[in-house]
Amino acid sequence: MAKSEVFYMDDRSESTATSLVAKELHLFEQAKLNECIDKGDYVAIKVHMGEYNNTAYLRPVYVRAMVDKVKELGGRPFVVDTTTLPYTPFCFRTNAWDHYMTVERNGFSSATVGCPVIIGDGFLGTDDIRVDLPEGYILKEQYVATAIACADAMIVLTHFKGHPMGVFGGSIKNIGVGCASKRGKYNLHLGLHPLLGLQALGYFPQYCDGRECEKWETCVASCPEGALAVPEEGPIELNRALCKGCLSHLFGTLSCGCFATIEILDTLEATSVAIADSALACMKTFELGKVGFINFAIDSTPWCDCIPYSDRPIIPNMGVFAGKDPVAIDRACLDMAVKSIGMPGSAAEQKFVASAGVPKFSAAGSFQGISEDIQCNVGQEIGLGSKGYELKTIEPMTSALSTFLHQQTAGSVLKKFYRKIHPVPEEGFKRVEQPDLQKVR
Repeated sequence: MAKSEVFYMDDRSESTATSLVAKELHLFEQAKLNECIDKGDYVAIKVHMGEYNNTAYLRPVYVRAMVDKVKELGGRPFVVDTTTLPYTPFCFRTNAWDHYMTVERNGFSSATVGCPVIIGDGFLGTDDIRVDLPEGYILKEQYVATAIACADAMIVLTHFKGHPMGVFGGSIKNIGVGCASKRGKYNLHLGLHPLLGLQALGYFPQYCDGRECEKWETCVASCPEGALAVPEEGPIELNRALCKGCLSHLFGTLSCGCFATIEILDTLEATSVAIADSALACMKTFELGKVGFINFAIDSTPWCDCIPYSDRPIIPNMGVFAGKDPVAIDRACLDMAVKSIGMPGSAAEQKFVASAGVPKFSAAGSFQGISEDIQCNVGQEIGLGSKGYELKTIEPMTSALSTFLHQQTAGSVLKKFYRKIHPVPEEGFKRVEQPDLQKVR
């Protein structure tokens, strides 16, 4: 398989022209992502806008810069994400109303990003289209959010980090999970799968303290199917006939620390496979060459932006990657992360993978040490992309003037205002003429 081009710039910034926003836009041009967009196209800007109280998600400024660029090219941009499963007791994105409240709290609105913000799979997550997927390694069909499937083109802005089930979250996960409707998320998380669905797995209630645990009511309330119950005496009970595999009982028991569901190794590996399958389903809704990818390998926390908190990054910032192949761009990020040292005091150090040359996300991201190679391996196997890549390091722009929407100099703007009212008083300011600086050194 031919190697794909991946364009890269590091995270160091010493001037306006070397800022991460300038690098994002420069890489957009260098990777020829502008070729994805024709005048008049409806362009989805796919981004994870963060869970409630998460603080590591991509800042809105990166999104706004890309929206402005799409407008400049004659596109009609909209920022998009989808509803989630109830994978934690207090997930604030399970329906469109809660999702809007969460992302506005996180700084995303039409006012800040300069275009509509759309929850792509509707109010509940059932607004989708079915995609036939004979190529799938596990999934033979998938459900993609209607707003994404109806777009003419898509630019995928991804925060590259760890993930508890997918091991890492890169471009493959951003479209594989993030572009799937809620129906699609049930599918890719293997809900009701006869062997790998959570309702079929080993369940160990003996680790539950029952009503002696102060969080028992939260565990029970986390399940939308009513499949969990805690009797007056004894541990929590799971009604397998009611369980649809939404992950709530897994993360509910994890949140209280009893780990009543722990036999999930095969399911986690299969989920990594299904994420790549689902990503291919998303790509099949676009014409060839109409999707571009930018990975921001910064603030790479052990778990994803779906979690309502953000841990210390496990590696130092690496930089920004861009390309048209989601497998290649993720593989490039993973390879650079392997070469990196771990962040002192982080989960990488805690899990003994802080040395350069050691994979970081299998230990620090995954629940149970799942291979971080699965997504890319499957992606290549099913034709999503190529693991082979040519990394092209790009020099910064000499001037960032082209990245500014308004290019008036500060002096020319203020000059006319200062003629009307000047902030410096005519008589000057009252100050000590010769202060004793030695005294306070």
